[in-house]
Amino acid sequence: MQIKKKMEEEMEGEKSSGCEANGEGYVDVEITLELRDETITNMKPKATLRSVLSGRLKTMVKSLSFTSRRLDRSKSSGAMFALRGLRFIAKNDAVGRGWDEVAKRFDELAVEGMLPKSKFGRCIGMVESSEFVNELFETLVRRRGTTSSSITKNELFEFWEQITGNSFEARLQIFFDMVDKNLDGRITGDEVKEIIALSASANKLSKIQEKVEEYAALIMEELDRDNLGYIELYNLETLLLQVPSQTNNNSPSSANKRALSKMLSQKLIPTKDRNPAKRLARNISYFVLENWQRIWVLTLWISISIALFTWKFLQYKRRTVFEVLGYCVSVAKGSAETLKFNMALILLPICRNTITWLRTKSKLGSVVPFDDNINFHKVIAFGIAIGIGLHAISHLACDFPRLLHAKNVEFEPMKKFFGDERPDNYGWFMKGIDGWSGVIMVVLMVVAYVLAQSWFRRNRANLPKSLKRLTGFNAFWYSHHLFVIVYVLLIVHGYFVYLSKEWYQKTTWMYLAVPILLYASERLIRAFRPGSKAVKILKVAVYPGNVLSLYMSKPKGFKYTSGQYIYVNCSDVSPLQWHPFSITSADGDDYLSIHIRTLGDWTSQLKSLFSKVCQTPPSTNQSGLFVANNVTRFPRLLIDGPYGAPAQDHRNYDVLLLVGLGIGATPLISIIRDVLNNIKNQKKSIEQGTNHNIKNYVATKRAYFYWVTREQGSLEWFSNVMNEVAEYDSEGMIELHNYCTSVYEEGDARSALITMLQSLHHAKNGIDIVSGTRVRTHFARPDWRSVFKHVAVHHINQRVGVFYCGNSCLVGELKRLSQEFSRKTTTKFEFHKENF
Repeated sequence: MQIKKKMEEEMEGEKSSGCEANGEGYVDVEITLELRDETITNMKPKATLRSVLSGRLKTMVKSLSFTSRRLDRSKSSGAMFALRGLRFIAKNDAVGRGWDEVAKRFDELAVEGMLPKSKFGRCIGMVESSEFVNELFETLVRRRGTTSSSITKNELFEFWEQITGNSFEARLQIFFDMVDKNLDGRITGDEVKEIIALSASANKLSKIQEKVEEYAALIMEELDRDNLGYIELYNLETLLLQVPSQTNNNSPSSANKRALSKMLSQKLIPTKDRNPAKRLARNISYFVLENWQRIWVLTLWISISIALFTWKFLQYKRRTVFEVLGYCVSVAKGSAETLKFNMALILLPICRNTITWLRTKSKLGSVVPFDDNINFHKVIAFGIAIGIGLHAISHLACDFPRLLHAKNVEFEPMKKFFGDERPDNYGWFMKGIDGWSGVIMVVLMVVAYVLAQSWFRRNRANLPKSLKRLTGFNAFWYSHHLFVIVYVLLIVHGYFVYLSKEWYQKTTWMYLAVPILLYASERLIRAFRPGSKAVKILKVAVYPGNVLSLYMSKPKGFKYTSGQYIYVNCSDVSPLQWHPFSITSADGDDYLSIHIRTLGDWTSQLKSLFSKVCQTPPSTNQSGLFVANNVTRFPRLLIDGPYGAPAQDHRNYDVLLLVGLGIGATPLISIIRDVLNNIKNQKKSIEQGTNHNIKNYVATKRAYFYWVTREQGSLEWFSNVMNEVAEYDSEGMIELHNYCTSVYEEGDARSALITMLQSLHHAKNGIDIVSGTRVRTHFARPDWRSVFKHVAVHHINQRVGVFYCGNSCLVGELKRLSQEFSRKTTTKFEFHKENF
């Protein structure tokens, strides 16, 4: 310890004394070591000392040499990147809040005061990318001139200071040393291959790992212009600080945009109203303005339910049975009346043909929120659950006990309803038709209601394997079709109900007649219309990420609008089940296409069937394309539709902001294809001199498409669309932004080399290394506030249709930003969400 301390003091003294470089670019360094302990005679301490000295010396010489050749960034466009770049600890890391948290974590993870390499990443907050963290650990240890596999708390503090320091040069040196394992100040082609493979692994980019040699050669070609076989630190810095040029950056319009952006930023600063009453009134007015359609529909529904309950409650309060059964019978009959109404009403939101016709052919869409049909269906189901609870509890816990314990004199008026034989137990009530029919109805409805919940429908519930088989979409689908039995029992129950003997008092069938006829007509239309016929499979594509793409012929007379969806049936999987999928082709295409992600048992079986035909293993990592021929026998498919969806309203807007998460991009891709087809038609008309006769004109003047996906392989799903947009959209009508969230954000050391490689490859070949298309991929997640700000600045005094499809995790943020920017700017954002 005395030697080590003395050595460090001497080394620090030499580093701080100020070394001068000679004219040839070399540095003279003089180091004096004084060994006071004369007992050191064996070879091991000398070898350790020599190793420490060698490592420290090499690091110092490289650092000083780099200082002499360092680029002048005082006026560099990459200066700001240098301040942010090559961060080893990202802002969203688990332990990125300072040394105190790291020290606390060290105390938890250390073994006998030493932190092993295997726990280093967890201690500093880099819980992912273990290979990268291990390499970082080895580099930091190697820079000290040791090969230890564990470190002390003081050493950890030293490492922490190095990787979190503000010096870009220091972080760049660490990154360089991760590649330069022998600390000779040079990186060879083989070492470049290693760091590319390491970065690709840390960012889960398997496609890049397959082309490591090609990409390493590209970097060496760019940086090793003299064919020396290696690159140096200043070469790496040059590449890191390259910033893509921005066209027309100094134009007046760009200056105006920057000024507007600054003004908008100031306007969007949240301000608190000191008067709570005014603040509350303003928030209420905003809420009513944004939700008035839902408010009036729910208000009408609740009002009708309350009116029916009150009417029946007061009616039974005036009858003789009230003297025996009291308020129990009034509550039971009042809730029964609302049940009949809601059991009739719940069928209307799922009459898909009727809703599609109303939203397409009528003006009701301006006052009725047809997009919320499924949500309203769920609200009514909740109202039915409340009605069942009130009705059943009133009978079982109140009516029946009072009737069983009634005196003979009290029971006398009840004989005309129950007969001369008095009920003596609960079994007497269950023997009657209205008794057992009510019990069976409740059981079936409880089963359907429970299996319809998302955690059961999407197999999210943590259940034993034996019970898990009873959940999933199939269980939801079949249990929901028990409604046929439920409605039959409901009519029977209403006909044989106690206390109502006259036919006009048995009103259940009156409530149900029209809705059931309408729903039955819908099912007949689906069965016999042309769209429900079989389609011919033209092409099948199996993509990474468990996605199956089907290209089909259009049935005769089949017309649809981009953004709509169809139902698909495959008799080889199940002759009864129909599943909805968004259409990914545009109405101007001569084919019909859908993209299906295998998330359940039915979709998994469907993909397995087509994978066998395509002779492609149904795995998540392999893709294949198969074009049909006369010999091929694909599974038989039936389609039903099209049906209306929120995305079909995109033609009502000049400007579109389309946001898709994962497979949620499918309806938005159809819109992009629609706009793209319009661009093609315009160009064709201009070439033919018939520009005034453009057919299928699309009103959209600008479309911003943001697609966020987790896996690199997902970017293959719509690669043909991306390339077509890049080829035909010369005027920039469509702005594409693809985000791969498995890659760390810009400035993170784990993605720094990927960013450099992406820029080089795109500049040379015009192809993005992540997506394999002509559209460059962004990393991490979008800053949605900046996205809305960008659109608001470029489209003043315009309406922007915001269409979102994907996981519900983003709905709240996008809706809130749409409301905020609509209130505080002249650009009005109208939010639409696809419902599943």
